[in-house]
Amino acid sequence: MHDLTLVRYIDHTLLAADATPERIARLCEEARCYGFAAVCVNPAWVPLCARSLQGSAVKVCTVAGFPLGATASEVKVFECRHAIAQGAGEIDMVINIGALKARALDWVAREIRETAAAAHDGGAILKVIIETALLTDEEKKLACLLAREEGADFVKTSTGFAARGATVEDVAFMRGVVGPDMGVKASGRIRTREQAESMIRAGATRIGTSSALAIISVTGYSTPKLSSG
Repeated sequence: MHDLTLVRYIDHTLLAADATPERIARLCEEARCYGFAAVCVNPAWVPLCARSLQGSAVKVCTVAGFPLGATASEVKVFECRHAIAQGAGEIDMVINIGALKARALDWVAREIRETAAAAHDGGAILKVIIETALLTDEEKKLACLLAREEGADFVKTSTGFAARGATVEDVAFMRGVVGPDMGVKASGRIRTREQAESMIRAGATRIGTSSALAIISVTGYSTPKLSSG
């Protein structure tokens, strides 16, 4: 796979609890230098990222209901609107996994619909995290169908906080359910170029990873000279 094509699939991700402003600023500078699709950070860092990436093509992505999906739906909608007001262009929202497993599908559908509407009102896109590690195939199918029917732009495999992350099998399954036109983001424990490329071959249109530099360092890229400020 051509290097430039690969980097443009990647959400350069830093969701660690101990991330400092300096690390977030460096993440943004790396994303700008390499041309990643987006940075993905916790909500508190959205204003810093928006300032750092102003004038670049790199999007600011943040999370809602993260990582458990168990916050109130109204809170997820608020998180979405607040993040967009501060400069986010992409929202990765975790569904209420327990509600899905209990077949409270009206709940899950409303949550996705209202969060998607909030995102789109602000000119942003919504990615719905379904946490595949916790779901049966039937539940994965239900989650993907609900995301598609209620206006989400992507389905996403994982938060990275469950027992496992993305698998090629899950990505291919999700692509088969949502069809060719909806985005599929593979995320969680993707650490090598080979893994990233296998996810793309399976149908992923975005890769979320905290190992982006390791992935591209073996494809002919050299580390950019970053400012110390």
